[in-house]
Formats: sequence, structure tokens, C-alpha cells
Amino acid sequence: MAKKKSITRISDKKRGRPKVRFSLWGLIFIFLLSFLGCFIIYMLAANMNQNFWEEEFDKIVVEENSDKNSDYDITVENSEEQNDNTQNRHANPIQQSQTKDKSYLDTCCLVTDSLLLGIDKCTDFKDVIGNEVLNAANCNTVTIDTSYGNKTAYEILQAKKPEKIYIMLGSDIGTSKIDDMVSNYTEFVRNVRGYLQSSDIYILQLPPVLESNEKINNSLINEYNTKLLTIANMTGVYCLDTNTALKSVDGSISQEYIDTETNALTNKAFKKITDYILCHTV
Repeated sequence: MAKKKSITRISDKKRGRPKVRFSLWGLIFIFLLSFLGCFIIYMLAANMNQNFWEEEFDKIVVEENSDKNSDYDITVENSEEQNDNTQNRHANPIQQSQTKDKSYLDTCCLVTDSLLLGIDKCTDFKDVIGNEVLNAANCNTVTIDTSYGNKTAYEILQAKKPEKIYIMLGSDIGTSKIDDMVSNYTEFVRNVRGYLQSSDIYILQLPPVLESNEKINNSLINEYNTKLLTIANMTGVYCLDTNTALKSVDGSISQEYIDTETNALTNKAFKKITDYILCHTV
């Protein structure tokens, strides 16, 4: 018996469907054709506008100059800021200046312990805050009896608001720890500087002592004065080398400035310090 052959016919619909293939060269050709078209349009615009090239290059130059000017402005601003900071700086201890008239002292207030108590009795330094108990270590807590009431030195300064403030504290040197003195002194100066920002504040270094002084020596005084200079620089206030003003050639205090029996400063020392203040201002 003969086998039947099955014939599968492909419909005309399937036979007529086109095949889609990706062509890399075709894509490149389209890209080149698009680029060529844009280039032709760009050249036509250039030929039709006589100022085309000038306008394009001027725009580039202006933008570059603008960036340069911006950099220049930043440099100028930084330079001006540096100049301002330089002008606000001061070298401590303050160097000798033109001598002020005695009326300058009318704007000044002195905060001191037993070291300079009595200076108002023999000089034109009239506004003095202090007592025998006050010193560097307790300057933030000890109260002083004044017309403002029984207040701390800082509270009195808050009430007075003097233009110039001079500070000499350190009568407790040799009895208090240097670290405690410096720590509390720093806190006091920072508080005053923070509240009376428009006031000029001067730290006065301690005067030297006689070599025969059994309680303290000038090495300890110098160590403390160095720390006072650091306080002044750290808090942004002024420092006066009143130590050198009273020093003799051998490094101790001159005999005329010290009472050898009590080790207290004499009236000549008070006048010397006052004169030194008048010719060391900013």
C-alpha cells in the first residue's frame, strides 16, 4: 500500500512578512548624515550673519573674564580681611607710646589687691576696685564693699562700665598654687572681656621683689608674669610690662620702690606705675 505524502503549505500572509535586521553601518551612516546636516545649517547661518564669529568669540571672552574677575574679587576680599585682622592685632607687652595727659586716668578703672591699694592717694588714678582680701585665686568670688553694694569685682565693673580697665592681681603668689591663680585670673578676664567688649583691658605684670625676700623670689615672679602675658594674648587684651618699669640692673626691685620692712610698694612706685601706664597705651 503506498504511503500518503503530507504537504504543508505556507500561507501567503506569512510568506510576505519582511525580515528586520540591525545594521551597524546603517546607524553610522545616519549619524554622519545628521552631523553633515547640522554643519551645513551652522555654516549657512555664519554666512548670512556678518557678525556671527565676533558675537560667538566675544561671548567666550566675556565669560572667561567674568570668571577671572570673580577670582580677583575673592582675592581682594580675603586681602582686606587679612588687613583688618592685622590692624586688630597688637604686640604684647605694649611698647612705649606718646604720653597721655593725666585726664586719661579719668576714663580708667583699676582692679587690684593689696599690691596697688593706696595708689589713688598719691596719683591721679582715682577709680580703684579692691581690698586686702582680694587676690588672683579668689578674684571671681571675693566681694568688695562699694557704693554699688557688696559685690564681686566683675559685678562692680558691670555696673561702672569703664572705658579703660587695668588689672593687677597676684598678692597671693607664694601661698596659692600658680595654676589656681592663672585659672581664676583667666576666667575673670574672659568674663570682663565678654561683657565689656568695647572697653580696653590691660593686664599689669607683677613688680619684682628684693633678693632678700624669703617668701618669694623673682624666678617665681617671672614665671607668673609669663603666664599673665599668655592670658592677655589668649583673651585678646593688652599687657603692660610693669615689672621692668620697677626693676634695677640686678633684676630685683629698685630700693626706692619698696619698703624693706613691709615689702609693700612705696608712693614712688605708685607714681612710676602710673607714669608707665600713661606712656604705654594703644
